Amino acid sequence: MEKRKFLKQVGQAAMALPFLSFDIKDSPIAHEGYDNLEDDAFWKRIRQDYFLKPDYINLENGYYNFIPQPILKKYQKHIETVNYEASHYMRTVQWDNKAKVAARVAKLVQADPETTVITRNTTESLDLVISGFPWEKGNEAIYAEQDYGAMQIQFELVAKRYGIKNKVVSIPNHPKNDAEIVSIYESQISDDTKLIMVSQMINITGQILPVRKICDMAHGYGVDVMVDGAHCVGHIECDFEAMDCDYYGSSLHKWLSAPLGAGLLVVKKEKISKIWPLLAEHQKEPNDIRRLNHTGTHPVATDLAIGDALDYLDLIGLGRKEKRMRYLQRYWSDTLRDVPNIIINTPIEEHRSCGIASVGVKNITPENLAQILLKEFAIFTVGVDYANVQGCRITPNVYTTTAELDTFIAAMKSIAARG
Repeated sequence: MEKRKFLKQVGQAAMALPFLSFDIKDSPIAHEGYDNLEDDAFWKRIRQDYFLKPDYINLENGYYNFIPQPILKKYQKHIETVNYEASHYMRTVQWDNKAKVAARVAKLVQADPETTVITRNTTESLDLVISGFPWEKGNEAIYAEQDYGAMQIQFELVAKRYGIKNKVVSIPNHPKNDAEIVSIYESQISDDTKLIMVSQMINITGQILPVRKICDMAHGYGVDVMVDGAHCVGHIECDFEAMDCDYYGSSLHKWLSAPLGAGLLVVKKEKISKIWPLLAEHQKEPNDIRRLNHTGTHPVATDLAIGDALDYLDLIGLGRKEKRMRYLQRYWSDTLRDVPNIIINTPIEEHRSCGIASVGVKNITPENLAQILLKEFAIFTVGVDYANVQGCRITPNVYTTTAELDTFIAAMKSIAARG
């Protein structure tokens, strides 16, 4: 076929597919039916955006905060477009589009776009740091037994490989104050300590830790701090610069409601060259964050849909969402705190938690409690039974109603009354 005729046909085909043309444009999710609504009406309207399974009340949104319909429809269009444009898309603008989305996420977390990359999840982000850290035999790392298991396993792996020592601390479910938490980490620091991992929000209880105070303390000893923010981006206000940590990872398929397989890594500019890449990348400049982000051929439609998830968050407003999530958690947890036989594993102080909390019942294992809630009351959640936490993690979402939480409250009171 003649080259000019071929290019003409390609151009005609592209015109027939208007939703994306080789570059991601600003196309915010429409504000249909959301504007000028009072608070209760607004959240009822948001609930309509979620296709909910009627079999149970879902109070396990922490693992995967599934996609509301406006984002899902955009995501499906991205899949169709990438499939249609195929290698042309992959060989032209995929990297530029990913960088644009990363820059938007960087703005959300108050980070420099030149220090921010899109990954697949928090585990990938933080394991890149743990495995790529310049360990030497005899070095020490500190983390808490309440931290996410995948990162703990990675620390154990590098201990075997490099001969480092891991010091594991335990964070109380109900700390007296910030100073107590800071002192727990500080008590384990020695001249050999090189890295501390801290959860911004502990995944099993929802407790929010005083990250900046821990970072200030650790930096005073010349120790780097890596923060697990898996449950924070799109949930609460996150400010990388204000935290002053050295490394930060999060999952965007949780509270931002991006598609599965979307994460974030931020590294302080001066620390980028310190980390050895897991996979070799074309960018070899020591301070180029992209050298830590080789992904090969991957589902690029997910990268594009992160932008749509950000549009949806803008529609709601992060401040408004955080307030709503905290309200929903306090709605049920405050009601159950003084009920006989019920144990709340999340601090009572408002600033120490947001949408996530943990609850248990005396003499009932967390696994059995989760089964009772599902089989007898059609409430789906998850049991946690380790690291000073015995109970079910309760994670509502923006679509959750107080009527559903009333059902959960009544169920817990009924179970607790059985003695």
